[in-house]
Amino acid sequence: MAKVDLEKRRLTRLRAFAIDQALSRFDSDYPNFKPEAIVASLCAYEEEGNIGDVLAKMPKDINGAPYTTLVVVDGGDDRTAEIARTYSGVKVIEFPVNLGHGVALQVTYRYCITNDVKFVVTLDSDGQNDPAEIPTVLSPLQSDSADFVVASRVLGEDKTSDVVRKTGVRFFSFIMNRMTGAHLTDTSTGYRALRVSMLADVVDRLTQEQYQTAELLITCLKRGWRASEVPTIWHPRASGETKKGKNWLFGFRYARVVFGTWWRER
Repeated sequence: MAKVDLEKRRLTRLRAFAIDQALSRFDSDYPNFKPEAIVASLCAYEEEGNIGDVLAKMPKDINGAPYTTLVVVDGGDDRTAEIARTYSGVKVIEFPVNLGHGVALQVTYRYCITNDVKFVVTLDSDGQNDPAEIPTVLSPLQSDSADFVVASRVLGEDKTSDVVRKTGVRFFSFIMNRMTGAHLTDTSTGYRALRVSMLADVVDRLTQEQYQTAELLITCLKRGWRASEVPTIWHPRASGETKKGKNWLFGFRYARVVFGTWWRER
């Protein structure tokens, strides 16, 4: 048991060191930078073929309000970070090694909490989410009718062709609704708007390095935060391959996170 604990401690410290290196570079690249009250965040791992097109489609403002675009590059060996830095106004946090999508999101949340951001919108960097929909996704938070807004491909349109994944979206939504008492149609999307005061309440409870959508949503719902959803159009990945793995493996790992989080938060 001592050996296992020592290994876990070593990995935790290495991860903390990598994050500290990334944030130190960020502070050096953007001295005295203060984000807007709204942040749009994209976590990216080896998306050099997609990140530029996504950033080019980011709206000028969000329902008339200024915002900051933050790209968190989760390591990798391609030009994702280099390309993101060429876009005016885009700020980049670049991990020196791959730490996992969940870790990249946790760093985003903590950055927003530390810098008194009010709302954060997260979207994919692979072209499946349309940045033009950001104002619609954020609107329920701005009107104070929700704390957590999900962009639902079930309410909208899913243009992808993977029937297994589409079935999985509905299956896990049914399971998570039964667990939490919610009435959501898409509980596995990364396109969402979040109240940062809500994130401050839950961030220390988040542990997943991957598949963090389920953990975040279940934790927030169990702690009484309000969730709603808006329709979205879900596009096929613009280029490259998914990093989520084969359907059966993704489903198994996602289910483990769903039931593990529910057991923890029950």
